[in-house]
Amino acid sequence: MSKTKSPWPLRWDLLLRYRLIEIIAQWEGRLTTNHLCNSLGIGRQQASKDINCYLRDVAPGNLVYDRHLKGYKPTPDFHPRLTTGNADEYLHILGRNKDISHTFDALDLEFTNTEVLHVPLRNIHPTVLRPLVQAAREQKRVEISYISLTSPVAETRVIAPHTLVCTSLRWHVRAYCEKNRGYRDFVLSRFRGQPEIIGDSPNAKAEDVLWNTEVIIRLAPDTRLSPVQQEIIAHDYGMADGTLDVPTRASQVVYVLQAFDIDPYKQSVKPEAQQLVIENYREIEPYLY
Repeated sequence: MSKTKSPWPLRWDLLLRYRLIEIIAQWEGRLTTNHLCNSLGIGRQQASKDINCYLRDVAPGNLVYDRHLKGYKPTPDFHPRLTTGNADEYLHILGRNKDISHTFDALDLEFTNTEVLHVPLRNIHPTVLRPLVQAAREQKRVEISYISLTSPVAETRVIAPHTLVCTSLRWHVRAYCEKNRGYRDFVLSRFRGQPEIIGDSPNAKAEDVLWNTEVIIRLAPDTRLSPVQQEIIAHDYGMADGTLDVPTRASQVVYVLQAFDIDPYKQSVKPEAQQLVIENYREIEPYLY
């Protein structure tokens, strides 16, 4: 019996190692074997081998050893091969490693010159999350006890979850609510007790119109700012022709605006505080609340 050859040329573990090499080299300007040893839990010999394999098989000419830095640095011809070259990739690594360091106090991951601020996580228990994940995977109905700001007394609901969503502030589940006869967002920290899977659901993700409707939120610098200030804001967000198009789902418009600290119903007195405005407000207004 012949084995099916994978279309992907790299093993997953090698891909992660090579991506780490590329990201650290690009954004810190110095890559040492210690970066790999401490981040991946591998020996120095294996770290050296990974760097050499990256240079030989993935990106010849991307890095050069610098005796003064005692490490590798990007060459003038450096070009990302396994990453997008966006700063977010470096920030994600910092966040991941800080999380690990907080859990294992004695672990030194060699990122001593960086700090990642974390918003306190809302309280979510595994016994709440596991049934929701299973129900979403198998398209099941779930009986839950749920409390909200409008209904401070916990009440029983039957929902059919299809997707877990992580916003900048919280986790929620997108689900069909049999009480409201429509798709709603349920904040995971407001579940009480353990959800109970009670059967199949005919209400699938494909029927969630707002979830499947693609929307563009067009942002621009606040016009009350001076032209120089507007140019600064445009550069901050990498705007093209003074605007930034943010694609999202109709059901997630509110959460995207929250991430940009934009209140669609209130204008800040100081434009320096607001900074951004919604250019296509009328287009997204139906999806606000």
